[in-house]
Amino acid sequence: MRTLLKSAILLVANAPVLLAQEEQAGPGLVSIRVNLMFWTLAIFILLYIILRRYAFPKIFGAVEAREKALQDAIDAAKRDREESEKLLNEQRRQIEGARDEAQKLIADGRATAEKMRADLIEHTRKEQQDMLDRARREIETEKERALAQLRREAVNLAIVGASKVIEENLDSSKNRELVESYLSSLGSLKVTQ
Repeated sequence: MRTLLKSAILLVANAPVLLAQEEQAGPGLVSIRVNLMFWTLAIFILLYIILRRYAFPKIFGAVEAREKALQDAIDAAKRDREESEKLLNEQRRQIEGARDEAQKLIADGRATAEKMRADLIEHTRKEQQDMLDRARREIETEKERALAQLRREAVNLAIVGASKVIEENLDSSKNRELVESYLSSLGSLKVTQ
């Protein structure tokens, strides 16, 4: 504003000199017309004052409001971006947690299945061993029965054979005791298959 006032004062002060030069030179293409320059400067200063008083505050206010709105939008975008990054990181952590949980469940399932398999195999082996033991006991029992039967038959045959040799009918209980004691002195009879 001061610069404009200084320019206006210089123009007014130098107006007579410029006016005299203008009259001498005549109108030229680049000639300075003080009268025209004065009124142009006066209109410019008046327009500047009016605009500064009424239009510039509204324009500056609109520009500041626009800058504030843009800054608010930028800040909101930054907040939204940070929030979305937090949500994305949370989702990633949840996905990793779910993946780890699934891996753990799979590993637990495999371990449980392996344990059940081992238990079933052990149970089957135990049942098989029990069946083999029972069969061996039954075989041993049948073997003992067969040996006892064989001994009885051998005793009966020996008695029948001895009575034919002697041609005499001996007391059968006494003969039986005699043959059994003889057979027991020989030891247990081994049967080969």
